[in-house]
Parts: sequence; C-alpha cells; structure tokens
Amino acid sequence: MSTITESNLKHTRSKGIARIDWVKVGSYLILLVFAAVYVGPLFMLVNTAFKTLPEFFRAPTALATGLNFQNFVDAWRLAKFPTYLVNSVIYTTVATFIYVVTTVFVAFPIARGYYKFGKYILLLYVIALFLPPALIPQFQLILNLGLYNTRIGYILLFLINPIGMIIIVNYIKTVPRELDESAAMDGCSYFRFILTIVLPLIKPAVATVTVLHAIGIWNELILPTIYLTNDALYPVTRGLIVFQGVYGSNWPALAAAVLILMIPMLILFMFLQRYIIAGLTEGAVKG
Repeated sequence: MSTITESNLKHTRSKGIARIDWVKVGSYLILLVFAAVYVGPLFMLVNTAFKTLPEFFRAPTALATGLNFQNFVDAWRLAKFPTYLVNSVIYTTVATFIYVVTTVFVAFPIARGYYKFGKYILLLYVIALFLPPALIPQFQLILNLGLYNTRIGYILLFLINPIGMIIIVNYIKTVPRELDESAAMDGCSYFRFILTIVLPLIKPAVATVTVLHAIGIWNELILPTIYLTNDALYPVTRGLIVFQGVYGSNWPALAAAVLILMIPMLILFMFLQRYIIAGLTEGAVKG
C-alpha cells in the first residue's frame, strides 16, 4: 500500500513539475515575442544608420557590410544639431522644471482635500486625458498674446499635462498626514514643507513625471512646425525634416540623426530608472 502511495506521489510531483516548466516556457516565449516587437525596429534603425545610401537602396533589410560613421557626421551637420540641440535642451529643461514644481504645489492640496472641490478638479484632469488637443484655440491664444514664434510662447505650451498631475496626486496620498500636523505645529511654512519634506518623499513620482514630460517635449514635432517659423528657434526634431526630400530621402542619415536624438533622453532615463517603476505603481494603485 505504501509503495503505491509513494509512486502516486512521485507521479503527481512529476506532473506538477512538468506543468510549472511549461508555464515558464510559455512565459519566456511571450517575453521573447514582445522583445522582438520592441527590439526589432530598434535593431533595424541601428543597422540602417551604418549603411551607405546605395547599400540601403540595394537591400534595405540586409545587414550592414561595415560601420559607416559618415552618416552621423552628415546628420550632425545637415540637421544643425549644435544649434537645435541647445534649443531643445532649453525648452525641455525649463518647461519640465516649471511643470514639475507647479504640479507638486497644486497636487498637494488636492491630494489632502484642502480644496473644497478638489476631487472634482482631479476628475477634470482625468477627463482631459481623453480629450483631443485644442490646437485652434491654443494657436489663437498664443497669437493674441504676442507669443507666437517666441521661446516663452513655445515653453508655455508644455506647462499642462494631466497624467503628471494624476500620478503625483495619487502618490502624495501615500504620505502620512501626521507630517502635515507636525510641520504646522513647528511653524513650517507651506513652501518649505513642500520643498523639504514632501518632495524628498515623492521622488519616484517626480522622477516618473519628469521623464515622461521631458520625453514628450524632446520628441515633439507638430508644435514646432506650427508655432515656430524662425530657424534659430527650432528644436532638434525640426531638423530631421531636411532628410525628407521631394524626389528621395536620405534614410541612413535620418536613422543616424534619430539615434543622436535619442541619446539625451536615454541618459536621463538611465539616471532615473530606479525611481520610475515605483512611481508608476504607487501612483496607479493609490486613490
């Protein structure tokens, strides 16, 4: 009787092990599919960046036969990267800094319920996520304010972003309310409390919003074509248009320019990546 029982247990365990192994295999296969979907286009971009133009037209999907760094030199020169990179850094840094700081100061009283209609204000931000951008009223406002084709006017376009407000509000709700009472009893001012106590405690949310907002500004192409006509004010994405011609396009140089364009945001993400996952998860589940 004991022999039969032991054999049944071994059989059951072996079936359980086989089932767990198949689950792992299936999980890894799914991960490989997603990796191929994301890494595949990136690999093609890098591969194209190192091809010559005749080589690309002969076999667009074939592997590059060598490392043609001349594409990066041409991209840097033709797209006016020295000038446009400075403009993009100014727009991205200034707009992101102002946006993050003002969002934290506005989000704190909403999260704490100090506004009488705070939950309805937050609801408006949620609704704004599903609304299309109001380009025509926005354009008329910038034009009537005399801010068309100016750095200030272009920066003002990026000072509102609903998703950042939602993430920070929900993250602040995880900060204990007892800190508010302790700071008030010690005579701590509102601005000092936000800057010295709240901001350090919500670093993951701030890092997440910073990266998301900065990437959105850095990669923006539609708005600079609408609001900027002065060549000296163009951001770096506007310089990519020079590779698109009427009778043909220089795809290898364009691919090299895109790789140069992504490096600053990649560096920013690498510095802040340890905060990003925590910021997204905390901001998503708290409410």
